[in-house]
Amino acid sequence: MKTQVHMVRHGEVHNPEGILYGRLPGYGLSETGREQARRVADHLAGADVTALLVSPMQRAQETAAPIAEKLGLEILTEDRLIEAANAFEGMQVAVGDGALRKPEYWPLLRNPFRPSWGEPYLEIAHRTLGAAHRARALAAGHEAVCVSHQLPIWTLRRYLAGDRLWHNPAKRECSLGSVTTLTFDDESLVDIAYVEPSGTSTGTGA
Repeated sequence: MKTQVHMVRHGEVHNPEGILYGRLPGYGLSETGREQARRVADHLAGADVTALLVSPMQRAQETAAPIAEKLGLEILTEDRLIEAANAFEGMQVAVGDGALRKPEYWPLLRNPFRPSWGEPYLEIAHRTLGAAHRARALAAGHEAVCVSHQLPIWTLRRYLAGDRLWHNPAKRECSLGSVTTLTFDDESLVDIAYVEPSGTSTGTGA
């Protein structure tokens, strides 16, 4: 029995200060982000979606709202779709900002393979896969949507493809408002596809 799970990355966040917001509350979509969410909803309008699982973060919930309205679905909050934990949350960490130059933060950067500044990649992959399988089970024989964040979606994709989980963030194929589709035959993954219905760049928001 074929089932598709569409992993949607949320739209652009209103974040003029350039904060690494991570799991912080109060970061909703910008006007561009709301338009990206509407485009994702339009993209999914003809799909046979019967379940909608969403990260608890505001930006994901706001991205899911037009999808729920368009498809007539209830939003099911799924904690395993949440953004990855990060010790730099709340800081401005852009190049030239200086936050990463402070010696007190250097111990957090000792192991890029884990990573030592946040949630281990393997834990991210396992929890996100658990959420995807919950969605698959709920929508058995149909389609499901999971609204999440860049790192969980990309880590899951690399895990399922058998790639090493440590990677260059600049090379992630997971743009704002993008859709990564996992196709299952019963519980076995048979295909991974990727589209960008909002036509946006990768962006730096999580």
